[in-house]
Amino acid sequence: MQIAKNKVVSIEYTLTDSAGSVLDSSSGQAPLAYLHGSGNIIPGLENALEGKSAGDSLKVVVPPEQAYGIHDAKLVQDVPRTAFGKTDVKPGMQFRAEGPNAGSRLIKIVSVKQDTIQIDANHPLAGQTLNFDVKVVSIRDASQEELDHGHVHGAGGHHH
Repeated sequence: MQIAKNKVVSIEYTLTDSAGSVLDSSSGQAPLAYLHGSGNIIPGLENALEGKSAGDSLKVVVPPEQAYGIHDAKLVQDVPRTAFGKTDVKPGMQFRAEGPNAGSRLIKIVSVKQDTIQIDANHPLAGQTLNFDVKVVSIRDASQEELDHGHVHGAGGHHH
């Protein structure tokens, strides 16, 4: 069976940045299971996996445009310190923020001044070229429930 739209794919992977530092890995954990063609993983990796079979190993270099996007300077903003209430914020801290059109988004504190706090709402990996070392563990047909929900259920997937 080959990887194609609506197949449940399980992969083992190691993700590194351009300097070779490990950013994420499934090592020591269950393989990552995703529903192919449903946008559950970044487009560059999903495209590279198309047509592969169980047992295949590959190295994939994914440019920012096919990963988490280019770093957008418009997403770095100064907000009033009062927006954080009495929270003692420090550079590097991360918060989840709700936006009227953007849904939930992770923001990072860049700098803290007396009256303002500079935040960055870009994905932490925006602007980075990502390197994946991937092994396809298994491929199966998705259940109707998985297709209806747009993600994998059970081992390596979503539980609800």
